[in-house]
Amino acid sequence: MSFSCIRLSKICFLLSVIVCAVLLLLLPKFQTSWRFRSYPQPSPLIVFNDSSKRDVQLQQVESSSVDNLDEEANNIMPLVKAGLLEEWSSYSKDTERSNLKADVNTNARPNDHVHNVWTDHVEPPEISGKERLELKDLFIAVKTTRKYHKTRLNLLFQTWISKAKGPTFIFTDWEDQELRLRAGDHVINTNCSAVHTRQALCCKMSVEYDKFLESGQKWFCHVDDDNYVNLQNLLRLLSAFSHSQDVYVGRPSLDHPIEAADHVRNDGSTTTKFWFATGGAGFCISRGLALKMSPWASLGSFISTAERIRLPDDCTIGYIIEGLLEVKLRHSPLFHSHLENLQQLRGETVLKQVTLSYGGPENKHNVVSLAEVFSVQQDPTRFKSVHCLLYPDTAWCPTLMVN
Repeated sequence: MSFSCIRLSKICFLLSVIVCAVLLLLLPKFQTSWRFRSYPQPSPLIVFNDSSKRDVQLQQVESSSVDNLDEEANNIMPLVKAGLLEEWSSYSKDTERSNLKADVNTNARPNDHVHNVWTDHVEPPEISGKERLELKDLFIAVKTTRKYHKTRLNLLFQTWISKAKGPTFIFTDWEDQELRLRAGDHVINTNCSAVHTRQALCCKMSVEYDKFLESGQKWFCHVDDDNYVNLQNLLRLLSAFSHSQDVYVGRPSLDHPIEAADHVRNDGSTTTKFWFATGGAGFCISRGLALKMSPWASLGSFISTAERIRLPDDCTIGYIIEGLLEVKLRHSPLFHSHLENLQQLRGETVLKQVTLSYGGPENKHNVVSLAEVFSVQQDPTRFKSVHCLLYPDTAWCPTLMVN
């Protein structure tokens, strides 16, 4: 009897050992899952060069309040990325064959084909475009806010928008019945905040991007409400490419790429360097490339992406395109923002640019310099004078302008 009890005890002991061994083997698997759910990754910090004025501005924006965001979107984004990229992969076939491919050295100064051909203040030469473009092929998004409806927008409607009512859409943060009567369904009330914070800017850019995808147009061009768009030069520039290529063209506000904290990359690094085109000068994105941005930009994902890296809207565009999709910005000196010394643009070279801007109240003399069609008192931004030089038959232009 005692022999049977001893034997039974040994059997029970062996079974216990086996069960413990199995649990030990399975424990790491359960631990991994538990840790992932209990300890989500913190929002990464951004590494900037303190010597840059633009970098200081970005850090100041960072101190603004943070809107509540849907963290679920951040978690599922990597899961849907692969499928969506595969769906739009056909749009990249022409990219590697393009003779306008940008310089891959992100540490060098802009030196791609577009920069070499269209040097500062020089007229774009006649070129054989990849496709013939018309205004109806463009989607021009103008970002504005309530307080500029009566001032900046009135000037744009009087000048370049009068020549491009079809492709131009106004993205604002307030329902303005007078503006609605003037532009109809081309006014988009984004319902975003009117304050000038990173979150509000990214909210508007998110709506711009989604509306462009809905439009079916070939090119998405973003400008601010203090930009003059030379429509013919814009068409001329974009005609050098195919809208099915991966094309991101604009002007950086810095002379170096910025560096942002990122997920762990294939090479083991945790930061990524990328150029971005400043939104204050305007930029354009081909439809082929815009579709590839969808996992990080569509249906509110743009806001989540921007919040994760804590960057403004134009920087987030550059992060998605250069940092994630590894498509290089094509640097063009033909775009201009109020951050530049616009006095350097003089005479006929003014009419050879794609976008122009003007300084604010604190720097009202920062405007382009050209022969006075109107006096500076009559035309402090110089937009009316530019418009009359481009379109001398405009009804309100001086009669001496008409040939």
